[in-house]
Amino acid sequence: MEPNETVPFRKKLYAGWMTIVARFGHSQTLVMMAAFYFFLIGPVSIVSRLFGSDMLGKRGLGEDGSAWLPADSAAPDLERAKLTS
Repeated sequence: MEPNETVPFRKKLYAGWMTIVARFGHSQTLVMMAAFYFFLIGPVSIVSRLFGSDMLGKRGLGEDGSAWLPADSAAPDLERAKLTS
């Protein structure tokens, strides 16, 4: 038996295995992402809502009835430019 006779069988086996694994990999990704959401993101959002946390600062209006925040309008200078880099 020559070694070249088993190569096509191995390639077919490998191609079939990769087809099966690709389907399971997609399903496994969906399960892992759902578990991540339900066991991490969900409880954190419920707890933050129960304690009234406003992480994005979206609740409440300013003194003038607007949600706009004052801009940082300092004059540009060299020290300010160094802070941004």
